[in-house]
Amino acid sequence: MRIFDLKTMEAYPKEERNKNVFYQVKEFKARIIELPSGDEIPACEMKSHVIFYVINGTAEVRVNEEKTPIREGQCLITEPATLSMKTESGVKIMGIQIKIN
Repeated sequence: MRIFDLKTMEAYPKEERNKNVFYQVKEFKARIIELPSGDEIPACEMKSHVIFYVINGTAEVRVNEEKTPIREGQCLITEPATLSMKTESGVKIMGIQIKIN
């Protein structure tokens, strides 16, 4: 068992996103995603189920062609899809990728 304090975890810039993985096993991996005001993650094809939990801030997430805002305390769960994210005010998110067999 391990406990992680998500609010105090620091994140590396998206160019070094692999350093943000704080837990990984065969079935899934968890990472911190932090975007400053006005930043975005361009569209990427996810071959796994994804869970985003907003630690603080807000972001707009696009899943395929559907856009939705997510705010602090909210959780978004999606099956494999094309995902992108942008924020006007900054956001810190825990992202979990769940592998499919």
